[in-house]
Amino acid sequence: MLVDKFGRVIDYLRISVTELCNFKCRYCMPEDNKFNNIGKDNILSYEEMFEFVKICLDNGVKKVRLTGGEPLVRKDIDKFIKMINDYKPGLDLAMTTNGYYLKQKAKSLKEAGLKRLNISLDTLDSKKANFLARKDVLSYVLAGIDEAVSEGFGIKLNSVALRGVNDNELIELLEFAKSKNAQIRYIEFMENTHASSDLKGLKKDDILEILSKKYSIKEITKSPNSPSSLFETDDGYKFGIIDPHKHDFCASCNRLRLSADGLLIPCLYYEDGKSIKKAMRDGDYAKAREILKDVLDAKPEKNKWENDGKGEISSRAFYQTGG
Repeated sequence: MLVDKFGRVIDYLRISVTELCNFKCRYCMPEDNKFNNIGKDNILSYEEMFEFVKICLDNGVKKVRLTGGEPLVRKDIDKFIKMINDYKPGLDLAMTTNGYYLKQKAKSLKEAGLKRLNISLDTLDSKKANFLARKDVLSYVLAGIDEAVSEGFGIKLNSVALRGVNDNELIELLEFAKSKNAQIRYIEFMENTHASSDLKGLKKDDILEILSKKYSIKEITKSPNSPSSLFETDDGYKFGIIDPHKHDFCASCNRLRLSADGLLIPCLYYEDGKSIKKAMRDGDYAKAREILKDVLDAKPEKNKWENDGKGEISSRAFYQTGG
């Protein structure tokens, strides 16, 4: 079992299989971003990632999520999924994706053993989607969602709530998610130096106020380690709001993050991390376990987003770590 110095059981590993993405979302990266291509030789192979995954699984990790960048831009991702699933078939194995390639790939992902998908959907308006992603994407994403539904995936839809952009669509997005038997999760905009400076996010209370114009809403008990506050409408539909600014967001954190180039990261916010790349390439798994312990010991008690207006802005590039 992996336990940090604050007594939190760490049983969730998020793996960024690539930092590359086919979108350039305004809340994630600047318009002129050209990606610092770290080079194929500097990225962990699937085999190297898998050996580290095995170390984590053997030490109590129960959930693995594949992220990016956009994970579906990396070739043969289904083969990596199968490697993990074959090693531990009952594992909670999930992926976060922008959905663009799901129409073509959902079936092979399901056959490989992937169980759940979190799909980004910030708007149902094609012009707004083009504005946010800096690309014509919506029709592909919607087709991908439909394909994922037909393949029987457990699905959550993630929507970053932005003032003056999609605040007039929050109810429509909820009803779309309900029609797909998916849970929507509204995400407060996470301030970072790579995002467009003109974006303004909605807070949890703002989101609830908008939704309350149509629905009676009550807060219900969330899963112990979920970052999402959970709510229920008067017709029984459950939705979430991810509020990174509240203190209990961190109090129940159970995750570590691995970047594509082998950096093991204790917290999404912080720049801290230690590389396992050399250890994995040398086959020195004892050293990899030592690094895992060091990173676990370095996991901070909480991030630095605060509700009092004094919080810092993260310099972490979220597309590198699946933020």
